[in-house]
Amino acid sequence: MKRNLTIGTLALSALSAMAQQTEQRPNIIFILSDDHASQAISAYGHPISELAPTPNIDRIALDGAIFRNNYCANSISGPSRASILTGKHSHKNGFLANWNQAFDGSQQTLPKILQEHGYQTALIGKWHLISRPTGFDHWMILNDQGDYYNPDFITEQDTVQYAGYVTDLITTFTKQWLQTREDDKPFFLMMNHKAPHRNWVPAERHYDLFEDTTFPLPATYFDDYEGRFAA
Repeated sequence: MKRNLTIGTLALSALSAMAQQTEQRPNIIFILSDDHASQAISAYGHPISELAPTPNIDRIALDGAIFRNNYCANSISGPSRASILTGKHSHKNGFLANWNQAFDGSQQTLPKILQEHGYQTALIGKWHLISRPTGFDHWMILNDQGDYYNPDFITEQDTVQYAGYVTDLITTFTKQWLQTREDDKPFFLMMNHKAPHRNWVPAERHYDLFEDTTFPLPATYFDDYEGRFAA
């Protein structure tokens, strides 16, 4: 039975080395949430997260590893994704901003390296790199930023609008791919969520989840931004 490895991020070189192993190559599931502050993940122990716990993320942290010292090559949505795919800073991979030119999919990327070593590769969810994905045997991406309700999903064949909440849909499509993939090969799967990116809209079933919770205001809530430019 193949080992399963759920990761936040690993170096391209380390993953390439794992892919070249001839035995017990791990399956890799990369789950990416969007604009998710560490203060909103209870595994990191921030006081605010006690009011909105994240038990499933905490379980992954407990059973695996948790990173407390991290460095982000570029924290903007699309450029961050480009850095994850290439292992390169934005000035090297060419995708410097969300409104910049399309991501150059002809360059070397993590899924391409894994493909070369016999991995099935799949991407489901948010892409936000303007160009179409390369290096994936299967991909199903949100249009641009994506919508929380009834979002459009783009594939090689067409664009289809699906009824439902975007997080639920991404999860459903991911499970479907896992259940129908070729099980004689190891796989690399990117499950890219839209949430909790603004405009912060929950599923209808969660409208009342925090109705009786009073969240303390952060110390910077009434900041007047004196001496700083607008973002």
